[in-house]
Amino acid sequence: MSTDARLTRQQRREHTRTCLLEAAGRVFARRGLASASVDEVAADAGFTKGAVYANFGSKEELFLAMLEHRGARRLEEMERVLATGDSPAAQARIAARDFVEALKADPESETLFFEAALHASRNETFRKQFVARHRIMHRRMSEILEARLGAAGIDPGVSSGELATMVMAMANGLAFERMVVPGLVPDDLFSSMLELFTRGLAAPR
Repeated sequence: MSTDARLTRQQRREHTRTCLLEAAGRVFARRGLASASVDEVAADAGFTKGAVYANFGSKEELFLAMLEHRGARRLEEMERVLATGDSPAAQARIAARDFVEALKADPESETLFFEAALHASRNETFRKQFVARHRIMHRRMSEILEARLGAAGIDPGVSSGELATMVMAMANGLAFERMVVPGLVPDDLFSSMLELFTRGLAAPR
């Protein structure tokens, strides 16, 4: 078989996988992890149940892959912002603004994350898989922050892993407050938080 044919097949597989991940986000947000079924996700994506199991080993694996897919898009946006020539503080403000805009456009994202965390607290097998994927995202965040601060000549005084934990905790905490009490958190609050945080990192010691 020619290389072109193999590439076409791979592209079709990637398209199917992406459609299933997008459908999974919609269905799980609407029905919840426990109540949603593989058949519902397949139908929403326009495929058969066999297409789901050809790409994912279980409903839980599909759910975790969907979370990873959404998180990776957030990190790509953040990396794009941090690659600009703006100051670190300005970049932090823009990255935070984009995060909040993403929450507003896709409010179920954080609901899905919190549901996964709750399910992980009650299911040891799922917890191990959730933790493994969360560590991958955490490591990627650490690498992005380390590269940007290094390029700016900033020594934060703590490890990049600790910085990643701080930023992710702020983001998830803000998302939780927005979800629990809509309207409580101003849209620009996270931008102010990250800008102040970044200025503190850059301050002389």
